[in-house]
Amino acid sequence: MKAFAGAFLAAALMSTTAMAQAPLPTSSATAGSGGSAASGGTSASTVGVGATSAGEAGTSSSSSTGGSAAAAEGRTSTSSRVNGNDQNLNGMAKARAQDGGTWSDSKTKTKVKAGEVESRTKTMSHEPGEKPVKSTTTSSSAIPQ
Repeated sequence: MKAFAGAFLAAALMSTTAMAQAPLPTSSATAGSGGSAASGGTSASTVGVGATSAGEAGTSSSSSTGGSAAAAEGRTSTSSRVNGNDQNLNGMAKARAQDGGTWSDSKTKTKVKAGEVESRTKTMSHEPGEKPVKSTTTSSSAIPQ
């Protein structure tokens, strides 16, 4: 038992030492947004988040996005994607639920480029005879220069 505890402690100390020696980001930026719309028996939600960091080892970026839609009766559609290259990442999520003239819609766009992260979500819902209900949420962040 003592040998196991000693080996475990030695491994833990080596892991801590290894982590302390790894280059850490000197600065980072994160942003995200999300939203939901609901009307009648429909609902739609999307979310997106992005991050970028810069340090001694270089730069790193990531982005994720997704959505969901539901309708008691009627139809739904969802899609999400993230694409990019060495310079930037772009994410897009869409969700829509429709039941006759009643519908809910949500869209999120997230961009990560040149040390900046931006995310915007637009939602809208509608019932026949009523004005559409709209909402926009935005978030942004940048690595200090």
